[in-house]
Amino acid sequence: MKKFTYEARDRSSNDVVKSMVQAESESSAAKVLIEQGLMPLDIKEIDDNSSPLAKLTNRITTKDRILFLRQLSTLIGAGLPLSQSMRTVLEQTQNKRMQRVVEEIIADVEGGHTLSDSFGKHPEVFDKVVLALVAAGEASGTLDEALKRVATQKEKDAAMMGKIKGAMIYPLIVLVVILGVMIFMLVAVVPQVAKLYEDMDRTLPFLTAAMIAVANFLINFWYIAIAVIGIAGYFMSQYFKTDSGTKALDTFKLNVPVFKGMFRKLYMARFTRTGQTLLATGVAMLDMLRISSDSTNNVVISAGIDRAAEKVKGGKALSVALLPEDYILPMVPQMIRIGEQSGKIDEMMGKTAQVYEDELDEEIKAISTAIEPVLMVVLAVFAGGMVGAILFPIYSLVGGIR
Repeated sequence: MKKFTYEARDRSSNDVVKSMVQAESESSAAKVLIEQGLMPLDIKEIDDNSSPLAKLTNRITTKDRILFLRQLSTLIGAGLPLSQSMRTVLEQTQNKRMQRVVEEIIADVEGGHTLSDSFGKHPEVFDKVVLALVAAGEASGTLDEALKRVATQKEKDAAMMGKIKGAMIYPLIVLVVILGVMIFMLVAVVPQVAKLYEDMDRTLPFLTAAMIAVANFLINFWYIAIAVIGIAGYFMSQYFKTDSGTKALDTFKLNVPVFKGMFRKLYMARFTRTGQTLLATGVAMLDMLRISSDSTNNVVISAGIDRAAEKVKGGKALSVALLPEDYILPMVPQMIRIGEQSGKIDEMMGKTAQVYEDELDEEIKAISTAIEPVLMVVLAVFAGGMVGAILFPIYSLVGGIR
């Protein structure tokens, strides 16, 4: 199916309408518009073959998604019809790719599709959590509330990920500085020491000789080093896209020293926050577990939740089903058990999510504070080792001359 933008006149109101339609050809698009009571004025095919640079610079961000959901929720809650609300949001949308997505959704909705079905045609923009909440909101007549809930959840998840990325940035900057210092000294300083020893016909110490060999390789064959790093990076990225690679990476996150507690709390917060949002909107328990499993974004955690879902399907309580799972933190089944007894599972899952979000915030602050002196020591060891490997030979030469 091709996509066309069109400008047409509404026969009933005589207003000019601009939107998008999907059809096999331009003539088919005109036929669709005529059947909808529109008189086509201009029809143009949309070229989706944009350049990779345009796709990268004009990508749909989490902020774009949250803003769209929040605006749509507000307009629907104010009593505007869905189609009119969508068109109002379209006028306020700045991202070009998001505009095209909204135009397609408007065309589908005006063609008789539900909003959840229209969202489902864009899985790269709207995940399963959004689709489930929108479908539940449409069924219960609380679409504005469902959109508000999912926007709030996405904001919380984005805030948590932002804090974690912020905690990782400083170590990465220090590692880049260490690497830069090492390369500079290897390329600019070490060769001068080698020349000095060569002029004086002296034998280099082993450590300095090894560094000079590395420096010569980088100076003469730098393109090979870049190619090796690029190829290794490519194959690593491809491996992590496979099932075994994804599982290995996700298992590493759950067990990596220092950061494992942070990752485990992140996944528990995601699971319980998503579960609370879905249950509060009226999604069934098994559907909630299936969707929450996907939302954790960790295959190891997802497998544990899926196993628990099978036990729930067999008649076990959710708290009992989650208890044996290794990476499900103990508080989760304990709080869910309280919810099962009181009939407020969604409320207890929400409180659990809040606890883990608060703990995660504190842990990120603690790690950020503790990692600074550690990185300073690492930087000092690397830089000091290289300086020593350069200065000791010079002192030896001076001592020999004396």
